[in-house]
Amino acid sequence: MNQPHDEENMIGGAWCANLEDMINWFEIDARRETEFTGVITQGRDSQNDDYVTSYFLAFSNDSREWTTIHDGYADWLFFGNSDKDTPVMNQLAEPVLARYIRIIPQSWNGSLCMRLEVLGCPLPDPADALYRQNEVTPVDYLEFKHHSYTEMVALMKSVNDECPNITSIYSLGRSSKGREIIAMVISGNPTEHEIGEPEFRFTAGLHGNEALGRELILLLMQYLCKEYKDRNPRAQRLVEGIRIHLVPSLNPDGHETAFEVGSDLSSWMTGHFTEDGFDIFQNFPDLNSILWDAEDKGMVPKLTPNHHVPIPDDSDMAVETRAIISWMESHPFVLGANFQGGETIVAYPYDRRSAGYQYAEPEDEPRVIADESLFRWLAVSYASTHLTMTHSYHRSCHGDTAAGGLGLVNRAKWKPITGSMNDFSYLHTNCFELSVFLGCDKFPHQSELAHEWEKNREAMLTFMEQVHRGIRGIVKDQQGNPIANATISVEGINHDVTTASTGDYWRLLNPGEYRVTARAEGFSPVTKLCVVGYQSGATACSFNLAKSNWDRINHRNVVNGNNGFSANSRLTERQRRMKIARIRRIRKQRLMRLRSTTMLPPTTTTIPTTPETTTSWYDSWLVGEGQSSTPGGFTDSILDYNYEYKIDDY
Repeated sequence: MNQPHDEENMIGGAWCANLEDMINWFEIDARRETEFTGVITQGRDSQNDDYVTSYFLAFSNDSREWTTIHDGYADWLFFGNSDKDTPVMNQLAEPVLARYIRIIPQSWNGSLCMRLEVLGCPLPDPADALYRQNEVTPVDYLEFKHHSYTEMVALMKSVNDECPNITSIYSLGRSSKGREIIAMVISGNPTEHEIGEPEFRFTAGLHGNEALGRELILLLMQYLCKEYKDRNPRAQRLVEGIRIHLVPSLNPDGHETAFEVGSDLSSWMTGHFTEDGFDIFQNFPDLNSILWDAEDKGMVPKLTPNHHVPIPDDSDMAVETRAIISWMESHPFVLGANFQGGETIVAYPYDRRSAGYQYAEPEDEPRVIADESLFRWLAVSYASTHLTMTHSYHRSCHGDTAAGGLGLVNRAKWKPITGSMNDFSYLHTNCFELSVFLGCDKFPHQSELAHEWEKNREAMLTFMEQVHRGIRGIVKDQQGNPIANATISVEGINHDVTTASTGDYWRLLNPGEYRVTARAEGFSPVTKLCVVGYQSGATACSFNLAKSNWDRINHRNVVNGNNGFSANSRLTERQRRMKIARIRRIRKQRLMRLRSTTMLPPTTTTIPTTPETTTSWYDSWLVGEGQSSTPGGFTDSILDYNYEYKIDDY
C-alpha cells in the first residue's frame, strides 16, 4: 500500500502512500524492545507543499495486536506540520515499551507524503552482550550442548518426566539401521487430536550433519515445558491452543555419523545422506509434474483436484521418507517448518522450477504457488523476528545475496530441486511447510549454541502463532454429525483443503474478505463470506450441509414391516423407480440424437429440425400411484438398474 520515493524523482523526497486515505500507515520494526519517546515529522522535500497535518500513533510487540495512544476517552490525535520544511516534534507523555511503531496519518496538505524520525532507546540485548563478551551464561534449565542419538532420546524422556501432563513421546518409524525416528507432542491434551485445535510441526535433521536445528528443537522442548509450569502466559497459550509436534532428527543414522566426527572435523557432507544414500528432503514423490500437467490441459479443478494429489505407485523412496509420509497423513497438520543449514534464509515453495526440467532457463519464470502471498508472510514472520536474518549487510554464505536483504526467497528462483518435502506437503496434505536455513555453519561449536538460541527463540514462537492466521471451523450435516474429508474452497485461490476425520478444518489466509465454499459427497455445497481481520486468532467459519436432491433420489428408507418395507415405503420405492426410468429414457433419447447427428454426412446446407416435446426430468417427481413414466410400465430390467449418475452428468 505504501512506498518510499526516490528524492531525484519529481514525485520523490519522502514516504508517500499509493492510495490516499486514512487507512494508510507507516510501520517501523525496531528489531527489539524499545522505549519510544517521540516522533519528529517533516513534509516532502520537493516543489509541492505535501505534508501531514495530524496522525495517530500505535504500538505493538508482535505486529498483530496494536495499541493506539489515547487519553482515556479517544485516540490521541497528534498535530503535525504546517509547512513542508519545518520539522515538528511530538514527545510522548510517558515512554512506550514496544518493538513496532505505526504512524497513521489522518489529515494532510497536498499529497499524503511525509518524512519522519522516531525517538527512542533500544533496551540492552542480552544476546549481543554475550556475543561481545565472548562468554556464555546460559539459562540454568536449558542444556546447551550437542547430543548424540542416545543422549537426545534421554533428554526427550526427561522432559516428558518433568511435564507428563502436556507431553507425549511417540515414533514415526525406524531408519534403515533400525533407529527410531522419535517425536514429542506438546499440548494440553497431548495424546489425541482435539476438535478445533490446529496441529503444528517443527522438524530437523533431514540431513544428519545439520546439527543446529536438532539442538534448537531440543531447547524448545525444555523451554515450553519449563515456561508452562512457571505459568508464562504466552507459553500457556501456545501449549493449550496448538498441538505441537517436535521431531529433532528425521535422519538418525546420518545424525549419529556426523556426531561421531564432531563439529570441528565434520565436513560439508558428513552424514548428509541416509545409510542407504538418500537425500530425504529431495526423496518425496514428484507431485508437481502431475498437477502442472493437468493444469496445462485445463483439467484442474473440474477433472483433477488441486489438492491431495495421489502418490504414484512407482515412487522410489527411502524407509525414512515412507515413515515421514505416513506420519504426515496421520495428523491434520496445518503449518510446519523444517530446519536446515548452509545458509541464513527462509525458503518457501514451490521448490521445483518447471514441469519439464529441474533447471529451466534463467529468464523463465517459475510457476507461482497458489498461496504465494501467504507463504511470503509466513517466511517474513520468521525472518523478521530472527535477530540477524534480515540484516542487509550480511551476504550469502556462497557470495551471492539470495534474499536481497529480506531474509526470504522462493526456492524455485534460488536453488530449485525436484521431489522436495515442502512441495509434497502442500500438494498431498493440508500442511503449509517452509524451510528455515539457520546459518552457514551446519555444525556450529557447542559454545555458540546459547547465542543461536537467542537469535531463533522469538522467531520460533512467532512462527508457531501463525497457525491461528486465517479461518477455522467445523463442517456438519443437518443432524449435527461431523463430515470428514469435506472440501473447503476459497474463491480466487486454486488450492483447497479438507476436513479432518472429526469434521474440523483450518485454512491459513491473510487478512481480507473471502467467499468460502464447503462441499462433500452427497451434500449440497454451501458458500459463505468469511472475513479475516488483523486481530489475533482465526475467524470462525463453520458450515451445515444438507443432503442434495440427487442423494435423496437415490436414498432408500428401510423400516420394519413386510419384506423390510411398509406400505408407504413401497409407494416411495415405486416412485423412485419411476424417476429412475424417466431419467434413463431421457438419457437414451439424448444418446440417440447424438448418434443421429454424428452419422449425418458433411454438408453446407442447414437442415431445420423440430424440437422434440419432452417433460422436464423433475416432472416425474409428481407421478402418483397407478401412473407410469414409461410405456408399458416397469420392466424387470429397470428393477435391477444400478443408479450411479451424479448431478454433474446433467
